[in-house]
Amino acid sequence: MRRVPCRFPATRRSLAVLVGVVLALVGTVGTAGTALADDTEQAGRYVALGDSYSAGPLVPPQTGQPAGCLRSGSNFPSVVAEGTGATDFVDVSCSGATTADFTAPQKVTFGENPAQFDALTGTEDLVTFTIGGNDIGFGEIIQECALRSPQQPLGAACRDFYGDQLNQRIAETAPKIVAALGAIGTRSPGARVAVVGYPALLPDEGPGCFPVVPFSPGDVAWLRGIEKDLNAMLGAQASASGATYVDTYTPTIGHDMCRLPGVKWIEGLLPTSPAAPVHPNAQGMEAMGAAVLAALGAPIPAAA
Repeated sequence: MRRVPCRFPATRRSLAVLVGVVLALVGTVGTAGTALADDTEQAGRYVALGDSYSAGPLVPPQTGQPAGCLRSGSNFPSVVAEGTGATDFVDVSCSGATTADFTAPQKVTFGENPAQFDALTGTEDLVTFTIGGNDIGFGEIIQECALRSPQQPLGAACRDFYGDQLNQRIAETAPKIVAALGAIGTRSPGARVAVVGYPALLPDEGPGCFPVVPFSPGDVAWLRGIEKDLNAMLGAQASASGATYVDTYTPTIGHDMCRLPGVKWIEGLLPTSPAAPVHPNAQGMEAMGAAVLAALGAPIPAAA
């Protein structure tokens, strides 16, 4: 039962407009319990929290309120709910969310998403979340890199612009993840908690696919490292808090936004299937869901 309170480089101006779409979509502890044991196939109450990588912006069908959260009925939490046989599934994930939106309402187009922790009643068997990307400025990073990197295709203009700022942002986000896990542990003491990492957005090796994805080889390598550092931080905090960390990066290698349609699970700045730019499509969401189910020891659904 689902219950939701739920370049190509043409001109600098046109690219800025395109990247603005990305920004509009995404900008817009006690120890976790073990109620859902590794050999348990069913969760009773399952609450999904998180940002757009949980919500599934523009992946059909879009469902739930407020509409501005761009929440999909085929997102990875939906895959997990079906795979675990959850009898009470509540998805309050919302595109653009940061850790601050766990404890305070988030204003979105056409409404306001209540504080996500409000969905926790203390009866949860399973809680999942993706969070942290917007805390370090995901939309801003995509915008800056898409505009700066093509100006130095043999350099690394975006890396040079940021220096070590993003590593500092990751470090500053770590205590926010710890606090979120602590609050979940207090609110839902019997729940199994899974921190879900981010999938492989760019090729795991090599120079990328400039200009289709307008990041120079130097910036591709740097951005790849930033994402891995963010995932490593999330994994470390999950482990320290007794939560389960779900690696969605490794199982999505080879399906990044440089791949051809049908192979890529992450859409590029110009999506070729229904999904937000630089976000998982339906196949990507299914793969993330399968990774979560594998980490939980639950059945993995057959590929569509």
